[in-house]
Amino acid sequence: MFLGEVINSENRLMDIGLGKFKINLDALDKYIYKFFWSVVVLIIVLFTIKFGNKIINKIVEKQIAANSKFSMDEKRANTLGSLLKSILRYSVYTLGIVTIVGIFAGGSIQLTILSSIGGVAIGLGAQGFIKDLINGIFILFEDQYAVGDYVTIDKYKGIVETIGLRSTVLRDFSGDHHIIPNGLVTTVTNHTKGNVQIKVEIEIAYEESIDHSIEVIKRVCDKFAEYNSDVVTKPRVIGVTAFGPSGMTIKVLGDVKPMTQWAAEAELRKMIKEELDKEGIEIPYNKLKIVNEVQNV
Repeated sequence: MFLGEVINSENRLMDIGLGKFKINLDALDKYIYKFFWSVVVLIIVLFTIKFGNKIINKIVEKQIAANSKFSMDEKRANTLGSLLKSILRYSVYTLGIVTIVGIFAGGSIQLTILSSIGGVAIGLGAQGFIKDLINGIFILFEDQYAVGDYVTIDKYKGIVETIGLRSTVLRDFSGDHHIIPNGLVTTVTNHTKGNVQIKVEIEIAYEESIDHSIEVIKRVCDKFAEYNSDVVTKPRVIGVTAFGPSGMTIKVLGDVKPMTQWAAEAELRKMIKEELDKEGIEIPYNKLKIVNEVQNV
C-alpha cells in the first residue's frame, strides 16, 4: 500500500509509507513532555523574579518611609534592594537551569556527563565569581559607595545605578553605561561623602574699589544663603587671590549638599554678576581700541 499506516503495539512505530521514514511515538511523546515542562519551569522562573522584585521594592519603600532608628536611609535601602535583586536573579536562574537540565538529561549517564561538563565550567569561572562576590560584600558593608552616589572607580566616573553580586553599574553624565566587575574595584573616590565645597572666582577691573566690590559680593552671598536650602555653610568672601593682566580675582567659598554644587555655583555666579552690574562695578573683558592718527605734513 503506497500510503498506509501500520502501528506496532509494542514499539508504537508509525510507518507512513514514504520510503523508510519512521517515527517512534514513545520518543516523540517523551520529548514533547520534556519540552512542555521546560517551558513551565521557564515561566515559573520569570514569574518568581518579577514577583520577587516587587516584594523587594516594597521592602525598600517601607525602609525609606520608616523613621525608626533601625531604618536605613534612602541610599542604603536602595543599595540593599539592588543587591537582593541580584541574589534573587542568580539563585532563581541557576535553579531553573539545573531543573531544565535534569528534565532533558533523564538517564543517570547523561546526567553524569552534563554534571561533569557543568563542573568544569563552574570551576573555570568560580575564581573570578568568588572574587567579585567577596569584594561586593566588602563594598556594601564598608559603605564604600551606595546607589545614587557620584563616584570615580579607577578611570570611570559617574552615578552608581546598581550594585550586584558580581558588578557595579555606573552611568556618566554623557549617558554612557559602565559595568565594572566588583573584583576589579580597587580605588574608589566617593564625591558624595559629606558636604561639597563650592568655589566662585570673580574678576573685577583695577579701577574699581576692592572694599566696595567685596561688600557687594558679601551682600549677594547673604541673600543666596537665605533662600537656597542646599547651602550648608554660607558662602564667604576670601578676598583678592590673584592679579591678572586686566583685573583682580576675588574668591568666594562655601559648602553645599552633595550633588548640588554645580547648580549652586552657577546660580551664585549669576546673582553676583547681576548685582555688580547694578552697582556699576566693571568686570574686565578684552576690548579693541582703534586709534586714528593724522600726521601733519
